[in-house]
Amino acid sequence: MELIGSTLTATYARPKTSHFLPAISTMASSYRNTQPALAMNPSANLWRTNSYYKSSSTVPTPSSMQRENLDLVRAKTMFYPSNRTALSTRYTPDDWYKSNISNYRESEASRNSAERLRRDTIRMMQDKDQLTRRTQENTSKNIGERLNDVVFWRSELSHEIDNMMTEIAALTEVKRRLERSLAETEGPLQVSQECLYHRERRMSIDLVHDDVEKDLIKEVEVIKSCQERMRRHLDRAIAQLASNRAAQHELERDISDKVTAQRIDDRCHHLRNTSDGIGYYRGIERLDPSLSLPDSWSKFTDENILHSQSERAASHKLRDEIEILLNTTSNDMWNQFNNANVAFTNRISETADAKNSLQTHLAKTLQEIFQTEMLIESLKKALRDKECPLKVAQTRLEERTRRPNIELCRDNPHHRLVSEVREIEDTIHKLQERLMEAENTLQTLVKTKVTLEHDLSIKANSLFLDQEKCMSMRKSFPSMPRLVGYT
Repeated sequence: MELIGSTLTATYARPKTSHFLPAISTMASSYRNTQPALAMNPSANLWRTNSYYKSSSTVPTPSSMQRENLDLVRAKTMFYPSNRTALSTRYTPDDWYKSNISNYRESEASRNSAERLRRDTIRMMQDKDQLTRRTQENTSKNIGERLNDVVFWRSELSHEIDNMMTEIAALTEVKRRLERSLAETEGPLQVSQECLYHRERRMSIDLVHDDVEKDLIKEVEVIKSCQERMRRHLDRAIAQLASNRAAQHELERDISDKVTAQRIDDRCHHLRNTSDGIGYYRGIERLDPSLSLPDSWSKFTDENILHSQSERAASHKLRDEIEILLNTTSNDMWNQFNNANVAFTNRISETADAKNSLQTHLAKTLQEIFQTEMLIESLKKALRDKECPLKVAQTRLEERTRRPNIELCRDNPHHRLVSEVREIEDTIHKLQERLMEAENTLQTLVKTKVTLEHDLSIKANSLFLDQEKCMSMRKSFPSMPRLVGYT
């Protein structure tokens, strides 16, 4: 209590209670609603308690105004000690007992109130402590459940990432096989085109649109068709790999966030009241940086996993299609390659047979030419041989024309000589005709020989192109494992 003014006896300045006596309690409640001390005189300095000034703004009641007037009268009459008499006292014994009883009752009420407050406060503290512990336990339990959810989704994401990585590796391997198979088709395509180019060098009648050429053209078309299908599937594989890696990236980013969240929640789950690093963060409960709710949180991860599973299913389907494509294209190319080879074999056999026949006919023609030439020589010799007999017969006729006079008789020798000359001339004429026929025949045989030789050279050229040029290149056709991309 802070005192203001002169330090007079407390009898004149103690605060009054409702029973006209001051409170003796030292509790803070005893200083509430106290009465101001009376002045000694109008001009005298007063000392008063702070509660006086604090309660000065309260509205006075009639009973309090009566008590104040009575106190004022007593103060004025009892200011000087000389005015006190034995008969003039401030309080009566009854007032004294009443004051004590009032103080006892007030003390007891204050103590009861304090005890009740203490009991209520202790009970409240115990309840709040239990509530705080239960709340903290529930919070730890919720964080633990959240950790279990995070661990569950993290394991799901990890399992899906492993599956996706396996699928990416499998699709990458199939893509490599497809690329190798596509590269392997360039060799057969070049061989087929070169075979067509070589066969364009065939000459004359052998430049025909035969089965070999048809099969080679079909082989080129089959290989180009296979290449086109391979390129389309290769583009699809590249796009699918990009989609798989994008899905894997989303899964890895999600699992990275899950790992961070798990580490943070695990640290929060193990935080205790005695842990290091705890502190006050005023207003943190009013801050809500959340970007998702539990449903949207689990739905986000579930959608990532479902998206990854759909991409894996599409990738697996594409791998199956590529496997089927590789087997189909390799079979198609091999079948057409074999068909072309069979056509080549047949055509080579036909050409070889034709060449052999031409060689046989050429040999016979040469033999005939030789015999015809010999015949011509014989005819010429026969003609030469007829010259002397003709000369003899004509000379005889000419000599016999010189017979004189009547000796010029047309006798048998004359008739015989004339007949001989005519016979010889007729023989010469026939021999000359035969010589001309033989020479014409010889020219025909020579032309036939030239034709046969030219045709033989054509067949030899065709046989060389088909057998040496084309078939030698077609020995290097890729094997079936290479066509499906295994080597």
